[in-house]
Amino acid sequence: MTGHTASELGEIVVEDQGYGLGEPDGMLVLRYPTGRAVPDFPEYRDDLVHQLFHSPNGALSVRRGGATHFAAADQCIWVRKGVVAEVSGFDVQTVIRVCIRRAPDELTAHSAAVLDVDAELGGLLEKVSRPGLSSAAGLEARQQILSRLAANADRRGTLTHATAPKGPAREVARAILHDPADNTDLATWADRMHVSTKTLQRSFQGSFGASFSDWRTRTRLHASLALLPHASVTETAHRVGYGSPSAYIAAFSKEFGSSPKRFLANRGG
Repeated sequence: MTGHTASELGEIVVEDQGYGLGEPDGMLVLRYPTGRAVPDFPEYRDDLVHQLFHSPNGALSVRRGGATHFAAADQCIWVRKGVVAEVSGFDVQTVIRVCIRRAPDELTAHSAAVLDVDAELGGLLEKVSRPGLSSAAGLEARQQILSRLAANADRRGTLTHATAPKGPAREVARAILHDPADNTDLATWADRMHVSTKTLQRSFQGSFGASFSDWRTRTRLHASLALLPHASVTETAHRVGYGSPSAYIAAFSKEFGSSPKRFLANRGG
C-alpha cells in the first residue's frame, strides 16, 4: 500500500489558522502537511460546517454512497454542511481543508462538487493555510476564495449519490480508493474479509454491477484522469497500479478510446 491512512494510525500532524472564529463569516483552515499518513476524511467527520478540500500536490477522491469522483491538483472538492461524503488522498500528500459556516447560494446549491482551482485561487488557499496572515487579511481572502468558486460552480453539476453498497465489497472498494495501486488479489481480499472468494465476487457484482477485476480497472483508469495533467504517463501508470506504461496505455485506450496523451490534448490538458 502507498501508506497508512490517518484513520488507521489514529493521528496526523495538522496546522490550523483561524480567521474571525465565532463570527458567522469566520473561517478555519486546516493544513495536513506531507507526512507518513495518507490523509482521509471519513463519513463520520464533523458536518456542522461547509467544507472545501484541496491538495496542491496530489489527487483526491470523494465518495458519496456508492458513487466516486476524483479531483486533480488543480481542482477542489466542495461539500455542503450536513452532506455525508468521504474524502481521501491517493498518497502521502498535503491537503488544505477550509471550514466555513456561510457560503454563497451558488455553492450551497450543490451538495457536493468538484470545482476548478486556477493559479490565483490556488495561491489564495495556500496563503490562508500558512501562519502570519492577519484576521482581516484572512477574511478578505475568504471572500475572494468563495467568490471565485461561486463564479465557476454553475459549470459543474452536483456530484451524484448512489446507494451505498453493503457487504464485504464496500470495505474492499474503500481500501482500493485510498490506494488504487494496491495489487491485492480477490482471494487475499476474501481471506481478509473472512468470506469465500465466490461470496466476495458476488458482493462486487451485486454492489457495483461489475466483477472485482473490472471494477478495480475502471477505478484505476478514472483515478488516473486526475493524475495525468500533473504527472508523466509512466508515473501515472505506476501510481494507479500498472506495472508498465504500455499496459496502462492499452487499458486506457480500451476504456476511453484514445491514448492518454491524445485524451489530454483533446480535453485541452
